[in-house]
Amino acid sequence: MASEYIDLVDEQLRNSKTIAVVGLSNNPDRDSHRVASYLQSQGYRIIPVNPVIEEALGEKSYPDLKSVPESIDMVDVFRRSDQVMPVVEEAIEVGAKYIWMQDGVINDDAKAKAEAAGIPVIMDDCALRQHRRRFSRG
Repeated sequence: MASEYIDLVDEQLRNSKTIAVVGLSNNPDRDSHRVASYLQSQGYRIIPVNPVIEEALGEKSYPDLKSVPESIDMVDVFRRSDQVMPVVEEAIEVGAKYIWMQDGVINDDAKAKAEAAGIPVIMDDCALRQHRRRFSRG
């Protein structure tokens, strides 16, 4: 892994406090729930973004990023690759600082659009796995 990428992963994980998780499920068996639950347990504020649920992890769910009433540091994306562009466009609109596309979420056009707007992007990687690699004790 290139050191620039490692530095970007570290920057996103260290500088984000509030993470909007797009596609967060309230089903504990889903990857989105496991990852968000872990991040919440590590002190991050998790904001569910999913129009079909009322809440997840004890937090009110919002239908989209524009409905979130607070600033967002990171947008963590659990959506199919072909559904990422509208999420990135909203992330730009609301002034998110970072975008993280989880394992298997790959959209080069959306990544380029975010980066052109000054938003660093991690793509096709797991925030839980990367956090554990860097900050896990024991």
